Amino acid sequence: MRLLVSFSSFLLFLLSVVAGAEPRVRCSDVCDVSACPSPSCPAGYVPDRCGCCLVCAQGEGAPCGGAQQRRCGDGLECSGSAGKRVCQCKQSYRVCGSDGRTYSSPCRLRAASRKAQDRGQRALTQAHKGPCAPAKTGSTHPNSPRYKFNFIADVVEKIAPAVVHIELFVSHPLFGRHVPLSSGSGFIMTESGLIVTNAHVVTSSAAVTGHQQLRVQLHNGQTYEASIRDIDKKSDIATIKVNPKKKLPVLPMGRSADLRPGEFVVAIGSPFALQNTVTTGIVSTAQRDGKELGIQDSDMDYIQTDAIINYGNSGGPLVNLDGEVIGINTLKVTAGISFAIPSDRINRFLDESHDKHKGNKFIGIRMMTLTEDLVEELKQQNPDFPDVSSGILVYDVIPDSPAQKGGLQTGDIIVKLNGRPLLSSDDLQFALQEDTPLLLEVHRGNDDLLFNIEPHIIMQ
Repeated sequence: MRLLVSFSSFLLFLLSVVAGAEPRVRCSDVCDVSACPSPSCPAGYVPDRCGCCLVCAQGEGAPCGGAQQRRCGDGLECSGSAGKRVCQCKQSYRVCGSDGRTYSSPCRLRAASRKAQDRGQRALTQAHKGPCAPAKTGSTHPNSPRYKFNFIADVVEKIAPAVVHIELFVSHPLFGRHVPLSSGSGFIMTESGLIVTNAHVVTSSAAVTGHQQLRVQLHNGQTYEASIRDIDKKSDIATIKVNPKKKLPVLPMGRSADLRPGEFVVAIGSPFALQNTVTTGIVSTAQRDGKELGIQDSDMDYIQTDAIINYGNSGGPLVNLDGEVIGINTLKVTAGISFAIPSDRINRFLDESHDKHKGNKFIGIRMMTLTEDLVEELKQQNPDFPDVSSGILVYDVIPDSPAQKGGLQTGDIIVKLNGRPLLSSDDLQFALQEDTPLLLEVHRGNDDLLFNIEPHIIMQ
């Protein structure tokens, strides 16, 4: 009988070895945390079977379970047949990591991220589901030097769509062909097509016969005929206007007064009709007196830079690293010494030009503000006068004016302007300075009517 029991025990031992069973670890009655290891675990940490120490979790593909109850890491589950259980990721799809590499599962990405952090590197994150797109040229890793330090390329990408090529030409009366007179660059100031450039780009002193024309080519290749809006030959600044079919990209203006010597700048233009030729440099000084450059009647300080400015760059923008225009490329003295007109001077020119072209708007009515006393007096004269507390009374409508064409009549009371109560005639005068039509709510007899009036402009 004793022999039979011994044989049975031996048989169970052999079966446990074949099955891969491991001897169970006995837990101590007291947890000594100081005796716990400090492992580096790519798959993360889990409590040991005694609940005392943190130990390494099993990674993807590693065996799990068993007598030692080996646990899987975060996002993994222990699956498989008895004796062959392994850790498998709960999510089986491939992912693209922030390092530009494709991982077979999110769990593999998390493991690689922990390894990177252990080496003192930045944690990896999931860029998107599915494999990473193959790189077209060079490295596409967002942390590579190419992407971290190419700030000039970022500036150019931002400003290039608003830089244009300008050509002045004349149509020869005999041969019927275009004779180029000058070319240069410019940049778009307004979505409606106002462009800033140099005066010498859009004018010519050559004695030629024929009608001079301006042509503007946008970044996308579209071309438009342009007309000169305003020009200051002394300052060498001009604005021209195109009439685009849709809104155009624009460049914001910066403050040249804030420039510091040594600051990075980018010059962009179209020298020799080569669109978007880019040069870079630094600001040598932001206050170079024009008289030092031999411009005797100059009353302006120029920005000096070592960014290369060629003849065809004239009129193109000089921008800071925020993509703001801080000057117009205008003059090259020699290699490494070029000059630009400061943006503060450009802004002054634009303000003066705006005031010059600003017209008076009118709709063609004579009116008076209704007060409580005036309403009471009008009611005494006319018992049918409407019971209103505010508004303006139209007592005359000028023939052929926007008001008459829009439907206003003498005796109308305008009670609301663009949806808001109209309290005085001053409110209407202020609204005329805006660039939008006027929506007037009018009380006429017992009716409330709406009129959309578009003011006319009388140039000064």
